[in-house]
Amino acid sequence: MQKFTVTKKEEGQRFDKYLKKLLPEAAGGFLYKMLRKKNITLNGKKAAGNEVILAGDSVEMFFAEETFQKFSGKFKTRTESGRSYEKACRSLSDISVIYEDEDILILNKPVGVLTQKAEKEDISLNEWMLGYLFEKGELTKEDAGHFRPSVCNRLDRNTSGLVLCGKSIRGSQFLSKMLRNRSLRKYYIALAQGRIGEEIRLEGYLKKEEEKNLSYILSEEKYESLVISRPETEKEYKKIETVIKPVFYDTEKDFTKLEVLLVTGKSHQIRAHLAGIGHPVLGDYKYGWKPRNEREEALKYQLLHAGRIEFPEIEGEFAYLSGKCLRAPEPES
Repeated sequence: MQKFTVTKKEEGQRFDKYLKKLLPEAAGGFLYKMLRKKNITLNGKKAAGNEVILAGDSVEMFFAEETFQKFSGKFKTRTESGRSYEKACRSLSDISVIYEDEDILILNKPVGVLTQKAEKEDISLNEWMLGYLFEKGELTKEDAGHFRPSVCNRLDRNTSGLVLCGKSIRGSQFLSKMLRNRSLRKYYIALAQGRIGEEIRLEGYLKKEEEKNLSYILSEEKYESLVISRPETEKEYKKIETVIKPVFYDTEKDFTKLEVLLVTGKSHQIRAHLAGIGHPVLGDYKYGWKPRNEREEALKYQLLHAGRIEFPEIEGEFAYLSGKCLRAPEPES
């Protein structure tokens, strides 16, 4: 028999998802069969799999050790990753912690660092975060097999600023809900080409071309026209909204420093929206004007920074974050 006790970090998730992390090699049908036959129990009782587990809950599996080892094969491999994460923590030395409690970690990502790795050999902010928790002793190899802390939002490789991470199931669910219902206000600083003299609320419909890694934006009029002629394209586009507010205009270099409120959060939204109105972000070679970027001191990356987040009024266990404002210092260069 194998016995596990749900930890505080693991609580809040469905029982079947917890089991899938313990037994990643087992098919879903097998797990539900074991639940029906009471070969897997929750707190000594038969379970359906849709229960929400709590800290202190007892999970028992009545398997032969050989069977358990077979179905937990990936679990064993995953728990041996601590050293590589600690190496990532040491190699990415420019990442800084802006805020931390037992459930939430908010980091300041520098330019040039991936939020999550794209290739197997990549070292990303996500690996740094896991290494940071390993080195602090807040995450063990056994913990990592049951619940893996993770980032909750992404920034482009060459965009700097605030990234939200969940240290626990509870924290991840809270942050994901804030992002999903758009109650968390996210502000960016951008240097845009040309002069923008007033606050503008930009709206449109965005489509991401994954193969080209490019986002395209249509006005509401063009979107409606397209959907009438090709109804199947409706699912390809997502409604987006961006609010830009000028902070100052540099007459000598002809750029406007903007405060940008990201109302929705789609891939490349700010960059594509600003380029769409003729004011691309300086240093943005994908959406901007290459000769200008090369002339401006050979800019290597877009001048876009996720600088501030503001929490709404919150009730319940995360009420301590109500109205809290967190800032990431702007890069020096």
